[in-house]
Amino acid sequence: MPKYICLCVVTLTLLFTPLCQGTSEVEIGGLLLDNTKSRLGHDFYHEFSQLWRDIPNTEGINVQIIEQIVPRAGTRLSLRLNGRIIYFTHFGRRQSSVKKKVEQAIFILIDAMKKSQYHQDNIDMVGDGW
Repeated sequence: MPKYICLCVVTLTLLFTPLCQGTSEVEIGGLLLDNTKSRLGHDFYHEFSQLWRDIPNTEGINVQIIEQIVPRAGTRLSLRLNGRIIYFTHFGRRQSSVKKKVEQAIFILIDAMKKSQYHQDNIDMVGDGW
């Protein structure tokens, strides 16, 4: 009987030890949502997500790529940062270069992330930031 109790205690200790250690080490970075529908939109998302992985300090930041298909005109892609539109572009019906627009979107996103760190509610910041 004591061997059985000892075996149960050791088993329970081994089961719960990894769970306790793992909870303090889990970090979730920013969230990138894909709402694209066409092949061109998926290409944009794929290129964007490759660059998104390299951006540091994305904790608590939500980015959403939304595609709207416009009949006879192509598609409209918009980029939202925490629910606010920061970038949008149009793609025609023909294939066009996605990489240049992705790089432009990444630079605008980085700038918007930097600006979102500073709140205009702060007394030290006047309307123009000086």
